[in-house]
Amino acid sequence: MPTGLDQLKALLDGRVTGIGSLFGMTVETLEPGRVVFTLRTRPDFGNPLGTLHGGVCSTLLDSAMGCAVHASLPDGAGYTTLELKVNFVRPVRLDGVGLRCEGTTIHLGGRIATTEGRVTDEEGRLVAHGTSTCMVFRPA
Repeated sequence: MPTGLDQLKALLDGRVTGIGSLFGMTVETLEPGRVVFTLRTRPDFGNPLGTLHGGVCSTLLDSAMGCAVHASLPDGAGYTTLELKVNFVRPVRLDGVGLRCEGTTIHLGGRIATTEGRVTDEEGRLVAHGTSTCMVFRPA
């Protein structure tokens, strides 16, 4: 079986599938313990206040942080997110603002992995940041 990184490279092949495809996410970086996804805001990502809905940043963070863990896993292992914490720092416009999310693995243990992530805009300003805890399923 391929490693987690090999699985991600084969699955994503430069594009994001599943929930990421709904948001138009793209892959910038895939390496062990570090994943970068990008997307552009659009009007249908809005909240009632007319700015980016927090769920978009949360999804971006969960995806990048989880895939950072996945990219670190050995052959046959899996993971699932146990806990996700997100802090929103500034509002984001809906008119095509480019967002970049970097997720990194902080700790990869036998059963638990911890991660952190940062979402920045095109000007490099922090938009949101978060952490997650993942349960690791080792191969049988």
